[in-house]
Amino acid sequence: MSTQQDIYAAGSKNRPPMLNKENYVPWSSRLLRYAKSRPNGKLIYNSIINGPYVRRMIPEPGDAARAVPVPETFHEQTDDELMEAEIKQMEADDQAIQTIILGLPEDIYAAVDSCETTQEIWLRVQQMMKGSDIGIQEKKAKLFNEWERFTSTDGESIESYYHRFSKLMNDFKRNKHFPEKIASNLKFLNNLQPEWSRHVTIVHQTKDLHTADYTQLYDFLKYNQKEVDDLRAE
Repeated sequence: MSTQQDIYAAGSKNRPPMLNKENYVPWSSRLLRYAKSRPNGKLIYNSIINGPYVRRMIPEPGDAARAVPVPETFHEQTDDELMEAEIKQMEADDQAIQTIILGLPEDIYAAVDSCETTQEIWLRVQQMMKGSDIGIQEKKAKLFNEWERFTSTDGESIESYYHRFSKLMNDFKRNKHFPEKIASNLKFLNNLQPEWSRHVTIVHQTKDLHTADYTQLYDFLKYNQKEVDDLRAE
C-alpha cells in the first residue's frame, strides 16, 4: 500500500477504515475500535455485535366485564411509548449502519445492501471475507510457514528486525495461537545475524527466557546497535 492508501485503510477521526479484502481481520478490529470512539460508541458497538433495538409488544388489558369478554391484546411499541434509553439505542442503530457502509468498497456493499441491520451486514461480510474452513486452514499453514522461515536479513537493524517479529507475533495472537515465551524468545535471539552472537550469548546468560518477553530482549540489544554496525564495517 502507498502512504495514502495506508491512511485510507486505517480510517480517520471522521471516517471509518475502508475494508482491504486481503486484511479483513485487522479491518474488523479497526472498525470496532472506531465505532467505540464515536459519540454513543457503546451503543453503536452493541448494534453491530448484538443487533438493533426491537420494539417491545405492549399489552392492552381485556375487558372481562363485557357480555362478550374481550381478551388481552398487544400492540407494537409506538414512538410515544419509547423510553429515552431506547430512543438512544435506535439512533445508534442508524449510526451503526452508516459506520459499516462507509467502510465497504462498492462491490462488497452491492453484495450486502439487502441486509436490514448492521449485525446482518457485519456477519455477511465476515462470512464473505473469512471463507471456508479450508481457507482458514490455509491461512494457519501460511502463518506457521512464515514462523519457520523467519530470520533477520544481512545488515538489518535490530529495530527493523524487532518490528517484523512483533508483526508476526501479532498475527499469531490474532489467529488465537500463542507460542510459549521461551519458544518466541529463542526464535527472536537465534535468528539474528552472526555479528550479534556476543550480545545474544550475554542475553542467554543474564535473562530468564522462560519468563522474559522478547520486547525486553530487544530493549537490551538495541543499545548495542552501534557496536554491531562498527563490527559490520570492519
